[in-house]
Amino acid sequence: MTNKVLISTGGSGGHVIPAITIYNHLKNTHEILISTDVRGLSYLNKNHNVVVINTPKLNNYFLLPFSFLKILFLTIKSFFLLKKNNISILISTGGYMSLPLCLAAKILGIQTFLIEPNMVLGRANKFFLNFSKKLICYSKELINLPAGTNQKLSTIKPLIRKEYYESSTYLKKDNLFTIIIIGGSQGAKIFDKLLNKSFLNISKKVSLKIIHQTSEKNINFLRNFYSENNIESKVFSFEHNLNEILKQGDLCITRAGASSLAELSFLNIPFVAIPLPSSKDNHQYENAKYYKKQDCCWIIEQESFDDQKFGKFLLELINKSEDYLRKKNNLQKLNYQNTWNNVNQKILKIINEN
Repeated sequence: MTNKVLISTGGSGGHVIPAITIYNHLKNTHEILISTDVRGLSYLNKNHNVVVINTPKLNNYFLLPFSFLKILFLTIKSFFLLKKNNISILISTGGYMSLPLCLAAKILGIQTFLIEPNMVLGRANKFFLNFSKKLICYSKELINLPAGTNQKLSTIKPLIRKEYYESSTYLKKDNLFTIIIIGGSQGAKIFDKLLNKSFLNISKKVSLKIIHQTSEKNINFLRNFYSENNIESKVFSFEHNLNEILKQGDLCITRAGASSLAELSFLNIPFVAIPLPSSKDNHQYENAKYYKKQDCCWIIEQESFDDQKFGKFLLELINKSEDYLRKKNNLQKLNYQNTWNNVNQKILKIINEN
């Protein structure tokens, strides 16, 4: 009999994208259900078998009693959901969204596997680590891992969406050095305003192309800026085929979400990471540091950003400095033998181990 799997996710793309990738790895061998909160629905489509468990955040002290009551209700709902669907494996991508399902799985004695895409163990995953069978992550050097739990770690290559493996090579139609800015669909002030001064100065010395992801409200501002200054550009908020856009880049400037860095790394695009300073447990900085240690990227901390220094630094990269070429070469080495099939076999082996 096929094991029935429930994948628990929700919230941001940082949780939902790994969940979709796991879904695609298991869909040919297992029956799968995905649970998400309302926020996570925007990343999923009608092909996914989805149920909504809308877990509240526990960050408002005044509403804590109501939140705990709701979590209790959702745990009961999760209990019957797991039982009714004969779920034998729960896979959680972490976050507060996973609380009711992980609690219900513990009560029912269902095998639980945790996914940790970041280099810092998330708080929900840390809480449920003792209840889980395995913690699937990308490195044995996971930060905040409790003592004596190393035996629960199973490492895999970073989870990357299937379409990235299937992408064809992009053939450049021009000689313009192309910089891609990925600020997330919510945008980021530093990417929308501070970087512009550097681009403006550089554009007077060399021809370049900018592909810029931003929030909906900033699209017109950026389009006008690039147009007025004769900088070739494409500005967008959300793009389903982001892999096709990323392939056009010679360099990417990005936050340091685990999925974003893994995908850039796989596409062999050197990147400048500007980690979000407010990320929990500084996990974005640690994500970037993983690649920096292997000499695959540059890290610039937001608080110390200097547009003049950054402009000078970018000019060196645009001229394909030795540093730039070395990082491109190191990215290629890092992803040697990283194939969909190899990752698939490793995941199936972990899930099916007795």
